[in-house]
Amino acid sequence: MHPAPGHRLVDRVEEALIAFILGAMALITFANVVARYVFNSNILWALETTVFLFGWMVLLGASYCVKKSAHLGVDVVVEMVSLSARRLLALVAVAVCIAYSFLLLKGAWDYWANFANLPQTLGRWFPLGFEENFRPKAWYEVNDIPNPAMLNFLETLMNDGDPYEKLPRFIPYAVLPLSMALLLYRFVQAAILIWKGRLDRLVASHEVEDELAEVRAQRGEEV
Repeated sequence: MHPAPGHRLVDRVEEALIAFILGAMALITFANVVARYVFNSNILWALETTVFLFGWMVLLGASYCVKKSAHLGVDVVVEMVSLSARRLLALVAVAVCIAYSFLLLKGAWDYWANFANLPQTLGRWFPLGFEENFRPKAWYEVNDIPNPAMLNFLETLMNDGDPYEKLPRFIPYAVLPLSMALLLYRFVQAAILIWKGRLDRLVASHEVEDELAEVRAQRGEEV
């Protein structure tokens, strides 16, 4: 899926964030191994941090794979029909994906919102407004990750001036609405490309077939 110039900023931010998360996970894990086996110590917050980073990577990776058409898919039926039928099937599929990712976005917001002192949405399937009375939960903290000094301003803003000993939970949980919004954005992008005739399916990659063809070529077999 080739992004238009207006979408390149989102692409770059997404790719840079995923790369940063991978690097941070590797660095923290390596530092913890060195601390444990060389200095007989332990970085207490390392495990929880890598778990959160891994969650961020998986959730952001879901939308990234939509952009790259890298999700697993079965296209046996798609290959058997005409181009116009393929486009129709693709439009039906992407419509279902858009509806599903919209529901995921609503659920993600509703789960995260109270942790950020924000109201959840009303309505079971479609947001019908925001709740008026809710219990703010911004005082919830993670288990081990200390709150960095540069985030102390959040104590006045989110916690009535009470100090945070650990990182506020709404910060790592923010990936839920963020990633679902990106997923919805990517499916809308795909729908536009299908409508314009630039794609005829959601899953356009055939990595396994390409790899098998490469292996056969190396062995001198017919591809």
